[in-house]
Amino acid sequence: MEFFNPHLYDLANPELWVAIGLIIFFVIAAIAGVPKLVAGVLDAKAAKIQAELDEAARLRAEAEALLAQIRAEKAEAEAQAAEMLKAAEADARRMEEEAKAKLEETLTRRQALAERRIAQAEAQAAAEVKAAAADLAAKAAEQILTARVAGQKSDPLLDAAIAQLGTRLN
Repeated sequence: MEFFNPHLYDLANPELWVAIGLIIFFVIAAIAGVPKLVAGVLDAKAAKIQAELDEAARLRAEAEALLAQIRAEKAEAEAQAAEMLKAAEADARRMEEEAKAKLEETLTRRQALAERRIAQAEAQAAAEVKAAAADLAAKAAEQILTARVAGQKSDPLLDAAIAQLGTRLN
């Protein structure tokens, strides 16, 4: 394309009029401040985008802080749970030891009670055996003395002593 073509600058050429109209449009737009207006709109849009980016960065920082806080709370809760578990285990061991001690104490008391009852039963049985032996000895002595006295004359003092013999041996 040649710029110095004589046909190009002919007033009958429509391309010339399109070029002139375009130049006039750009001049009017420049005089009216369209470039400043477009630049202002673009600056406003850039400021809005920057504000949105700043807000997104602020929200991200808040989310990271909240995540760190939640992680710290989780770690603290896990530590508390571990402490509670250790305390529960210690309580269970202590309660088990107390139960064993109480069981041993109860068994010792029951054994001592059983031994006392056995000793009482033995003493009672020994007393009953002694009483039975004394009664038997008294009856035997009475029979022997009765047989000896029957051969002799009866003595009232001897009869009274024999009668008392049975009661004194019990």
